[in-house]
This record gives sequence, C-alpha cells and structure tokens, in this order.
Amino acid sequence: MKRRTKAPPRNSSRSPDWSESERYQDKPQEKSATSPFSSMLSYSSLAILAAVFILGIGIGIAFSSTASFTPATVASREVIDRSAPNPELCAQNGASAITMDLRAFVTLSPFNVYISQPSMQPGCVLRSTNFTILERFNRVDQTQINQCRRRLNTFGYTGDLADKNDNVRVDCIYQNDAAQNLFLDQPGVGAPPPETSRF
Repeated sequence: MKRRTKAPPRNSSRSPDWSESERYQDKPQEKSATSPFSSMLSYSSLAILAAVFILGIGIGIAFSSTASFTPATVASREVIDRSAPNPELCAQNGASAITMDLRAFVTLSPFNVYISQPSMQPGCVLRSTNFTILERFNRVDQTQINQCRRRLNTFGYTGDLADKNDNVRVDCIYQNDAAQNLFLDQPGVGAPPPETSRF
C-alpha cells in the first residue's frame, strides 16, 4: 500500500494583522436586491405624471379655443380685430373698435337722462395721419377732412369701404379725455405709451 503524500502546508503570504477590508476583498460582493414593489411604484408615478401633463395641455388648448373664438363671449382682442370692417386695412392704419349707436333724452323737469338701447357693431378708428384712405374710397371730401383735422379729431367708420352700397357710415370722432380711464389708474398698470395716448 502506498502512502498518500501529505499536502504541503499553505504558504500564507499575508501577515496575521491584515485589515478587515482585505480579508473580505476576495469574496464576490452580493448585488443589492431591489424589491419589485419599489420599481412598480416608480413606473406608476411616472405614468401618472405623464398623464397629468398631457391632460393639462389638452384642457389648456380646449379652454383657449372656446374662450377666444366664440362671438358670444369676447375674451380676446382677436375676435374684435377679425370682425372689424376691412380687417387688414384697419390693423395697418388704425385700430378695431366696438361702435355703439344710441339716443339720449334729457328731461329738465324732473331732471333725468334716458338712453335708448344701443345697437353694437364692429367699427374702425383711423389714425389722424391716414385720412387719405377714406378719400381714396370716396367716403369723405377734402372739406370734411379739413374740418375734422382743424378740431384735432379723427375719423371712425362702420361697414366695408369697398362695398358700393350705402351701408358705410363715416363720422368725425374725438377722443374723450375728460372722462378718466379708471382701468389705467389701477396699481401696477403703467400709463399708456405716448404714441397711443392721442390717435
């Protein structure tokens, strides 16, 4: 019978006072186990946030489209600009407006003021430097222009200027500075720019 040879003793090259970090350095490190609940929670929260974001965009688009394009509720200036007579011409040479035709009755005994129901229609106020447009469409003559300009007034009109019918009404109008605009006196609202103070 042959004797088994003894295995040679292990030659430990490490000193007995080696550190704990070196002792466990050779062991494979265990992977940190993530629970399926935490990953599902992160995916679901991302899905909820994305759904809320998309829903907010949809509500904003729906609100802006219904608020500004219905003629029953004038919520923006775009409705007035599009409804003005000759919209492109009015935007280049003046400003769109809402005109109100009404009659006022004043009684002295007793002293009362009665106002008829106003009829509202889209109109346009021209700048004082653009009177020649009305003259080009044969709506005013030079005498009317001189009289209106002499009083530092401007012209406003309703109806399509290119229309051959008599539906166009042109008036010499003046800017009422006597009545203060209380919307401009609010705190935080600055004074209007000087080019818009006088039309």
